[in-house]
Amino acid sequence: MKITNVRAVPVRIPFDGEPYPGLSYTTYQPDRTGRLSPKRPSRVLDYVIVYIDTDEGITGVGEAQADIGFFGNTVEQVFYAVRDYLGPNLIGLDPFDREYIASALNWRGNSCSRAGIDLALLDLMGKATGRPVGALIGGVHHARLPVSKEIGGGSPDDMAAYCVEHIEQYNIKAFKAKIGGNPEMDAIRLRAMREAVGPEVSLRADANQGYRTAKDAIRFCRLCEKYDVNLELLEQPVAYQNIQGMALIRRSVDVLIEADEGCYTLQDAMILIRNEAVDVLNIKIGKSGGITNAKKIAAVAEAAGLVTVVGTALGLGPERAAKLHLASSTPTMLPHVEFSELTLHGALLIDADERIFSAPVDEDGCLPVPTGPGLGVTLDDARIATHAIMID
Repeated sequence: MKITNVRAVPVRIPFDGEPYPGLSYTTYQPDRTGRLSPKRPSRVLDYVIVYIDTDEGITGVGEAQADIGFFGNTVEQVFYAVRDYLGPNLIGLDPFDREYIASALNWRGNSCSRAGIDLALLDLMGKATGRPVGALIGGVHHARLPVSKEIGGGSPDDMAAYCVEHIEQYNIKAFKAKIGGNPEMDAIRLRAMREAVGPEVSLRADANQGYRTAKDAIRFCRLCEKYDVNLELLEQPVAYQNIQGMALIRRSVDVLIEADEGCYTLQDAMILIRNEAVDVLNIKIGKSGGITNAKKIAAVAEAAGLVTVVGTALGLGPERAAKLHLASSTPTMLPHVEFSELTLHGALLIDADERIFSAPVDEDGCLPVPTGPGLGVTLDDARIATHAIMID
């Protein structure tokens, strides 16, 4: 089997409101998540669908995020990288030479473009062998995985009410609060959430580098202990470059400390591990450049006695399926895969898959791991055509 063509289709999904409704959740960087511009004046999310064709008539389908607010990639960058730079180098290669391809495409940056190609390759391999992706990358350890949802910063009452609303309307039973900047107020927010949802619901917190000093983050954790929040973990409390600050926080509190913005590559993971700066590594397929590299990060975390989390990275059907395959095939992953996109927009899948991989989830608060060949989901061509955009 040989690759004959690599295609890229950019799509744009409008949505109402904000991905994280509420007030700005960080004091010191209040404008850093702004995504509006003269070229994108309305609230939209962009993705690039990647298709890899072969001489045997089998096509693999992947997906790349295009989020300048987090990954630093515009939709134009991702589209051109896949179509004009990375994709042409795959022509004539065997798609099963995945490690060789990952190495050949391991250019600096372009992690989302590489991730889209990696997912398409895995989908292609699964379709060619009749096996789900999870079976190809470690086996399926869990048939269903619990869903977690992010909660935007706001007043304590509003954040608590938002959690209750999602439990009642969507059966979601785990939440991650967006915080940062004011440890006293942040702890009060988490206390209100805990009081509203009860003791069984998982609560995490994400500062998105929002605390100016390690001592602010330490104070927040200690207040959470005082208020009996039972916080599962605190994500990226200080700037990603402040590795010594992360290490100080980790040594000073009982709450698990997680790196997100500080952990893109396998080398980032090793630096954090060597400096004893984390308990948890947040793995996002778009950050790592695909599942191939994500599994390597999970492996070094396991070797160091750490755990990992599949973090929020907004996506369509292929990305949602890929997250489930990654989490279910990696036994050291913490439960509760983060799926904030479920309540934000559709997955652009055929009707049968759209219902399964969108909100509301089933009463157990879980999504099923796809069992069909490849990623195990099917995009709806008509829905793709409706949202496809032209790039010069």
